[in-house]
Amino acid sequence: MNHAAQLWLFFVVVFGVIALPGLDMAFVFGSALSGGRARGLAAVGGIVAGGACHVLMAALGISVLVRLVPGVFNALLLAGALYIAWIGISLLRSAVGFHAPAAGQAVAPLGATFRQGVLTCLLNPKAYLFMLAIFPQFLRPADGLLWLQALVLWAIIALTQCGVYGALALLAGRVRGWLQGRPGSGVLATRCVGGLLIAVAAFTGLEAMRPR
Repeated sequence: MNHAAQLWLFFVVVFGVIALPGLDMAFVFGSALSGGRARGLAAVGGIVAGGACHVLMAALGISVLVRLVPGVFNALLLAGALYIAWIGISLLRSAVGFHAPAAGQAVAPLGATFRQGVLTCLLNPKAYLFMLAIFPQFLRPADGLLWLQALVLWAIIALTQCGVYGALALLAGRVRGWLQGRPGSGVLATRCVGGLLIAVAAFTGLEAMRPR
């Protein structure tokens, strides 16, 4: 298989992994519903930046530590589950739906959503599984500098994240606009998203409890 074919195969694998529902997708969807398109895109930016950190950690060999010490991986799973569960519980306890903020109401800066996106990505166990099982298979010394190959692979990951999660953020932003004129539906949607996040967190937590 030549190098170009390898890159296409990598893109197909990456697209399948990113399109699979998980912590990152749930966070982007929830951010766009609660704060609109701009907040959803800020969440996407945070996820992309977190992906860059994953590639850097893989290049530095930190993923090897996760492989050698299974307890570290379980701790990451549990931390990610608790973080997403906290966001979900906050939405369930909210008495309002997805709506535009009232005049004078404080609005969290987009930078805060960006940082939460980075943290969500860094606590996403799916990303570590990808870096451990798939990413190294596409790094070949015969094809040139490994750091340059890693940079190209990260660019494919980042562009795919922007395409999939960006489209989701835009769609959720349109749904939010529809919900703004329907307060009752907005509250119900808030609770549904909160329940979805808690369900994802519960599944991740169960994975953390499994022996390795």
